[in-house]
Amino acid sequence: MRMTCQRRVILEELRGVCTHPTADQVYEMVRRRLPRVSLATVYRNLETLSDCGIIQKLEMSGTQRRYDGNPATHYHTRCLVCGRVADISVEPCRLLEVPCIDSNGFHIRGHRLEFIGVCRDCREAEGSTDRTEAGPPCIS
Repeated sequence: MRMTCQRRVILEELRGVCTHPTADQVYEMVRRRLPRVSLATVYRNLETLSDCGIIQKLEMSGTQRRYDGNPATHYHTRCLVCGRVADISVEPCRLLEVPCIDSNGFHIRGHRLEFIGVCRDCREAEGSTDRTEAGPPCIS
């Protein structure tokens, strides 16, 4: 894959944030540096970078796709109230990464795991700060 100017800027912008932006948000970020870039170009290059393993495409249940500039295996958490996505400091389960063939004949190559809950800001907004009620605090 050739690293075009657009791909380089998209990658730099993604690696400069930890917010896991949508394609539209990446487009707005990139437009500050490349005002003439099209939304289609951003979408196409996000797919290319994702397909090559340079970035991660997060397809979390019930939400728009988001993108992560960190391609290393790691987990994410999603707030059920505001939709915020953040990295979570949980060591990936290496036992699930072992390539194998399951009973249905699938050759397993990896896994994705999504943690869901309510972020600190949303818990505070609803006045729920009791840890037993809200569960463990979000890790940002």
